[in-house]
Amino acid sequence: MHSQSCQSGLVRTVTGPQLAALIGDRSDAGGPAYARVAAAIRLLVLDGRLPLETRLPGERELAAALGVSRTTVTAAYDELRGGGYAVSRRGSGTRTALPPSRANGSAGGATGPTWTPWAADGSDLLDLAHAAPEAPADVRRAYDAALEQLPRHLPGSGYHLFGLPELRTAVADRLTARGLPTLPEQVLVTSGAQHAFTLVLQLVTGPGDRVLVEQPTYPNALDAIGRHGATAVPVPLADDGWDLAAVAAAVRQTAPRLAYLMPDFHNPTGLLAADAERRELGAVLTRSRTLTVVDETLVELALDGPVPPPLATYLPDDLTVTVGSASKTLWGGLRIGWARAGTALIRRLAAVRASVEMGSPVVEQLAVAELIRGLDATLPPRRAELRTRRDALVAALAERLPSWRARVPAGGLVLWCDLGAPVSSRLVVAAERHGIRLAAGPRFGVDGAFERRLRLPYTHPVDVLGSAVDTLEQAFRTVTADGPAAADTVDAVA
Repeated sequence: MHSQSCQSGLVRTVTGPQLAALIGDRSDAGGPAYARVAAAIRLLVLDGRLPLETRLPGERELAAALGVSRTTVTAAYDELRGGGYAVSRRGSGTRTALPPSRANGSAGGATGPTWTPWAADGSDLLDLAHAAPEAPADVRRAYDAALEQLPRHLPGSGYHLFGLPELRTAVADRLTARGLPTLPEQVLVTSGAQHAFTLVLQLVTGPGDRVLVEQPTYPNALDAIGRHGATAVPVPLADDGWDLAAVAAAVRQTAPRLAYLMPDFHNPTGLLAADAERRELGAVLTRSRTLTVVDETLVELALDGPVPPPLATYLPDDLTVTVGSASKTLWGGLRIGWARAGTALIRRLAAVRASVEMGSPVVEQLAVAELIRGLDATLPPRRAELRTRRDALVAALAERLPSWRARVPAGGLVLWCDLGAPVSSRLVVAAERHGIRLAAGPRFGVDGAFERRLRLPYTHPVDVLGSAVDTLEQAFRTVTADGPAAADTVDAVA
């Protein structure tokens, strides 16, 4: 896709051959040709593969690429405009859009109680909106060890802007063992990976700056980008990995100030970047001198086979900030994370941090240092249990909701389900009535995409997951009771 700037912001243009390749062969879909073309484009918009405000090719150009008449494309565009999935402006062609009911957000939208953690406090709802497993027994032992070590820290001020030396050393040693040589001076301890990313945004971005992100991506990252006045530039992921040509084009055409990538069990798709993909991503971002935040929050949760070397090994230290956290690997109550970069960049991030806080809690840092040093003993049973839960959820969905589709991730904590119909937000509302809290697909995309998608974590025990799928089947029936056609109406968002 091509991009250019205009007064309204970033305009993307898709060519006829590009759109024809995305549409594919629709001859077996049934119905008139124009309806098949319109349905295919609508699905591409809903799934985030055609970002909003993308200028569609001219009717003659698309007709030639598809091998259909111009009348067919004209009728398809008319249907898209009639449904709110396209708008035409004099002098700027036809662009992709969303109907107001989808674009304005609702349950599971950009903000609201279906996502915020505090919404679950004191509630009887089963929380499937968040991917956070319970703490292993090692956490209690680590806190006991931390309390034993605490007295030697009490004579000091307790302020450690860069983090406790023992924790910085433990993180550096772990990164080095994984193939990314790191000194303790290259580590800044933070209050989680999200905090680390926020520090980077505060340091390098300003209003209007562009931040390249995968589409879909981690919702809180999108929120942070918006709060800093920056603009997320989404690059759609392919079904099986990273579209390297699209990343290169986006970097070249939009000149992002920053990139935010999750190559390790990407949240929410679960994709794992192959070594060749990492090399190419590193080459593209290095050539463009794009500062890149690599989110490794889930890297330790490999369930099927090893993980390639860190993406940061293919990027210079002065252009890379690798962020991690104890929350997903161990327990969400451990609000300790870190940023790894060149020492000069770490000092700049620490200076930004000093304007907000003077450091992280000492006891928690001591506990996390203990846990990191013992990860090789903690992780095997942790991974085994998550593998059992993942496989149980996959089996339950296949039995009770066979129309749903989800690739089985090789690690991480979630499935990214294709519901077969754009009913994700409606399902969130229905599921809450049945006692389950969900996060709708649009929460993970830019501009309201992914109404056909739902993220499901496999962080609960097997029996809980089985019962949850039974309940989800009931809720899904209520939103598709009138058949797929009804589910695909423009007012599908409650």
